[in-house]
Amino acid sequence: MKRNDKIKRKAVLKQVNEQLIDHPHKTKDHEGILELISYNENSFSIETDLPVEQLLQQCGRDQVNWINVDGLSDHELIKKISTHFDLHYLLVEDMMNTDHQPKADEYDNHLFFTLKMLYRIEGESIDYEHISFVLGRNYLLSFQEKEGDFFDSLRSRIKQDTSIIRKRGADYLFYRLIDAIVDSYYSILEKTGTQIEEIEDNISNNPTVADFQQIQKLRKEFIYLRKMVYPLREALNKVIKNEDDFIEDRNIKYFADVYDHVIHLIDSLDTYKDLTSTLMDLYMNTINYRMNEVMKLLTVITTIFIPLSFIAGVYGMNFRNMPELETHNGYYIVLGAMGAIFLAMIGYFKYKKWF
Repeated sequence: MKRNDKIKRKAVLKQVNEQLIDHPHKTKDHEGILELISYNENSFSIETDLPVEQLLQQCGRDQVNWINVDGLSDHELIKKISTHFDLHYLLVEDMMNTDHQPKADEYDNHLFFTLKMLYRIEGESIDYEHISFVLGRNYLLSFQEKEGDFFDSLRSRIKQDTSIIRKRGADYLFYRLIDAIVDSYYSILEKTGTQIEEIEDNISNNPTVADFQQIQKLRKEFIYLRKMVYPLREALNKVIKNEDDFIEDRNIKYFADVYDHVIHLIDSLDTYKDLTSTLMDLYMNTINYRMNEVMKLLTVITTIFIPLSFIAGVYGMNFRNMPELETHNGYYIVLGAMGAIFLAMIGYFKYKKWF
């Protein structure tokens, strides 16, 4: 899902806020935005404008309940949800810590999973968003750091009564969300690969300081991506082990597939990291080559003018006893000699293939 879809969703959520201005339970700018999607094979419902107490009462026991919270600054809202679902205080701390690396933890009644959603903004660095999931027996809680996401296509599929999501439990929904996030990593790497090709072409044609800065920027981005992807592999591995049966056996293969995607991402990251190192070497070698070419040209010019400068210096001395100065055609003879020396040296350098 493209970034403009996320921006579009932000606009929709902003419009919801504006519509709730006169509502007794209006959502303020600093409060989180709640969304509840409940479904089973035969029914579907979505709630976006209910206060948290009423929204929690709408969760059905015979349905899958997906509660999505946009914004982590509303501590009162998160406290009410945490109390309702009996979330461990360590889980809440990890959820609120937006600098936390991807991880998975199993508790008595739920599975906790946190990672980053990444976006590539054109002309800018990678933007990221902290997102956490809490998987229970018939519910899935998602806590997003910022408003908006790229799950709209998934929401549309849930609405369709023929969707396989409607026939599976909350663990399958959890898989689909994780899979969408991991797929977004591929999009970022694809754009990064395109950038590497463009930088390589620029270096081959005319390397600039901007190319050097872009290479340094990419290297920093790869370091950040490695910090996000490597722990994700371990987190998914813990989910696949499924020690507390939060994931149905029939759905383990889907998480294993995401795990394979992450392994492939790690291999791609290592490859791109090596490519950026190669780009740096190519940049330095190209700069050195161009510098050597300039120095060689300057050396050739200097070498040519050394004998010419010597001759000009000799006959520029102010001595009266210089017989050549009285020669009638001496000026033209010296110029001719200097021209002959110039052409002879040019021919010699050409013969030696110095330029």
